[in-house]
Amino acid sequence: MRRWQLTFAMLALGLLSACKPPPANDASMGELMGRADDNFAKVTPNQALKFPQDHLAHPKFRQEWWYLTANLTTDSGEALGLQWTQFRIALNSQAPNNHSAWASNQLWMTHAAITTASSHQTAERWSRDIQLAGAPAGVSGLPLNVWNENWRWQASATHDASNPNDGLLPATLNVSDNEVSYRLSLTSRAPLVLQGDNGYSVKSADSKVASYYYSQPFIQVRGQVKLHGQWQKVSGQAWLDREWSSEFLTRQQQGWDWFAIRLDDGSALMLFQLRGAGASTPFFSGKRSWPNGRQNAIAAKDIQLQATQYHSVGAKRYPVAWQINLPTEQLQLEVTALNANARMPLSVNYWEGPINVTGSQNGTGYLELTGY
Repeated sequence: MRRWQLTFAMLALGLLSACKPPPANDASMGELMGRADDNFAKVTPNQALKFPQDHLAHPKFRQEWWYLTANLTTDSGEALGLQWTQFRIALNSQAPNNHSAWASNQLWMTHAAITTASSHQTAERWSRDIQLAGAPAGVSGLPLNVWNENWRWQASATHDASNPNDGLLPATLNVSDNEVSYRLSLTSRAPLVLQGDNGYSVKSADSKVASYYYSQPFIQVRGQVKLHGQWQKVSGQAWLDREWSSEFLTRQQQGWDWFAIRLDDGSALMLFQLRGAGASTPFFSGKRSWPNGRQNAIAAKDIQLQATQYHSVGAKRYPVAWQINLPTEQLQLEVTALNANARMPLSVNYWEGPINVTGSQNGTGYLELTGY
């Protein structure tokens, strides 16, 4: 059995036996996300994304996520970051032979976090995709409804053809847990950003691995977050990523460094590098976008990323400060973590936290580090 299959089998066993899933092993992200079953749907170029339908789940693909990160400020001026992610994971490509509504090959994993300069709180939920009314987790709509128990994204019907986010936004996001709780209202009138080539996002130099990927980087947020045991009003901006594939990485790739940055000129910058084994050259991708729909694709040869500071957690070292040089965009940026200790100690371990940006422009955003 491949190592990623073993990992997901262990996670599923923990879920189905009504106990917390055990921590993931040390397999690389390539091993966890490489193809294992050729009967899953494949990502191919020149397939137009369709909205609002593509806000919903794609169960013929092995994995996907609804991924929100937000940079917020309390009424008292404290900066914080907030994350909510719902993952769908297919254990195999075939529907169960058992026709019971309780039988499912789909799992839901949901992560939540609140990060300040001095604290990093995380929480996790797992559920099966049960085909019954009142199912503990799932995705339905439209308008989009994504939930795992009492954690829920609920979009509102707008009946407005001019709204480029129809079926997705406006929405509320509510998370209630002992460690992480927030109640948010989310709105946007900006067009969606189709990452890569009109939503076809290549993940390797030979173009053999790809995903369908779109974002909404221009979300306005208002609401409440529970900090230090007290509910506090917050406001700011959020970024939603939607991505699905059956093979996100090659098995030789170790993980990724992903940046979501909003700059003071109003633009949004998405960058990632996928790291291979040893000293192999990373694979780069990037796009800069504006709320009016303008977009600049950034060629891989024009992306220069250099880690400048690390934070150690046990034997792992996470690069939590970076220098970014994008000559074609006339950007030289310094990225630093709001809180270097933002590792997500959950079933699948990774680092995820808010960042501050200085240099040729200032800004805020989020950084995700996997495969370390």
